Amino acid sequence: MENRMVIFGATGATGQELIKQSLQKNHSVTAFVRNPEKLNISDKNLKIVQGNILNYSNVLDAIGSQDVVLCALGASPKDKSKLRTKGTANIIKAMKEKGAKRLLCVSALGVGDSKSILPWYYTKLIIPLALKNVYKDHETQEVEIAKSSLGWTIIRPSVLTNDQQTGSYQHGFHTAGKLKMKISRADVAHFMIDLINSNQYLQKKVCVSN
Repeated sequence: MENRMVIFGATGATGQELIKQSLQKNHSVTAFVRNPEKLNISDKNLKIVQGNILNYSNVLDAIGSQDVVLCALGASPKDKSKLRTKGTANIIKAMKEKGAKRLLCVSALGVGDSKSILPWYYTKLIIPLALKNVYKDHETQEVEIAKSSLGWTIIRPSVLTNDQQTGSYQHGFHTAGKLKMKISRADVAHFMIDLINSNQYLQKKVCVSN
């Protein structure tokens, strides 16, 4: 089934994978970007819209009559502005105004009740010392999504890499088990696109990793 979709965070590494793979599936894609020059993808089914995620009018216009919204917003680890949370709040409000129903959003493994899955050195060292702002932002971003009445799915990937797509990964787990604690952005995009027309994780938060 082909969908009309808008991707927020489209110039990021995960966002660009979402664009490429969505186009391969013949979806109609709108890429919402702040800097169009950072996106070197062209296709007859791709529309590039320039805007600011913190500008509600820009977000509303981009969502328009889309069927699906994919959110892969990112910010520097030093950024304390809560860009993801504020941007996602705009997305949710605009989706409700425009009648869009399906929202898939990238968060991170270790957020919320998935913290117990992480190895000790993530919870005791890496997150507190390097990723504190990122995780705080994802926490409040998830709250915004979970309290909405949308058909949402939150995807919590482990450490993201630029490796090739494999199509082979674990999802829906509740313990660390034999996880490699990494997954390619290409596989995250693959997983998200497969979920678009699935109810498997509807209004749920799902972990994904190799």
